[in-house]
Amino acid sequence: MDATTRIVLDTSVLVAAARSRKGASFALIASLPHRHFQICLSVAVYTEWQAVLSRPEHLPPGADADAALGFLRYLVSLSHLQDIHFLWRPFLRDPDDDMVLECAVAAGCTYIVTHNIKDFRRTEQLGVRAITPAEFLQILKEKSP
Repeated sequence: MDATTRIVLDTSVLVAAARSRKGASFALIASLPHRHFQICLSVAVYTEWQAVLSRPEHLPPGADADAALGFLRYLVSLSHLQDIHFLWRPFLRDPDDDMVLECAVAAGCTYIVTHNIKDFRRTEQLGVRAITPAEFLQILKEKSP
């Protein structure tokens, strides 16, 4: 892995990071910006992030939707915005997962970081590996001096 490794964060990672400061998802988000990887997103992925993370049940204690949107704007400022010119749909069972995969393929991402590995079966056929936040943190640890 080099400094330009690209990843897509599935919404499940952001939800987990918002719910707990103890897990791998929070550790990954807290490491941003990071010199060894770049988050990629599309308008569709961002729209899903926004819709899900602004729900009351996904807000951290004491936070409101405006705080969630501010956090998402911060993530966008660190991310590569990828245009999608070719749709792979339907490739996976869930159309929301297809849009994550489409972003990853279009951006040349190595990984989709997700808690829902089973939902991203077959992605390796398109050159993208689905891994958990803990697995990605381990990769970062092994590659960092």
